Amino acid sequence: MTADALGQPRKMTARLVDITTLEVDAIVNAANSSLLGGSGVDGAIHNAAGPQLLEYCRELHGCDTGDAKASPGFDLPAKWVIHTVGPIWRGGSMAEADLLASCYRRSLEIADQVGARSIAFPAISTGVYGYPLAEATEIAVRTIDSAQSTVDEVIFACFSKEALRLYESHLNALNP
Repeated sequence: MTADALGQPRKMTARLVDITTLEVDAIVNAANSSLLGGSGVDGAIHNAAGPQLLEYCRELHGCDTGDAKASPGFDLPAKWVIHTVGPIWRGGSMAEADLLASCYRRSLEIADQVGARSIAFPAISTGVYGYPLAEATEIAVRTIDSAQSTVDEVIFACFSKEALRLYESHLNALNP
């Protein structure tokens, strides 16, 4: 377990939970580059946040792969939504790992900018973008563990028992 920028231990946990129900400062949306909603967690977040989210996201003018942008949470319990665009899996030879790690780092940087101390992440790029779950969860845990950030609580919001098992395995490996 690493320390946050204030020297306090950063708590990282995995939970089998609907990310749209979490009462945290920020949730991360695994968005497409338009930021205008889609399927999977992206669609669920847009539906739960209400139509104001779509209107706000139109003004953000999209987002590059590996980058992140923030919006208010609107009707969500979370104050903020941090939209990040993960890579499409193309076999691993197109810098997908670096781009995925960048999603987690940039999301934490944006969380710091908006003053979020607690954040929940989905398994970015593992849905329709096809990133292998085992590799993606390892990158997520390793990247967040090594990141400098004032965020002191990270929740990995898991969509399946398999995702939960993988996250827990990677988290346990940090603290044997």
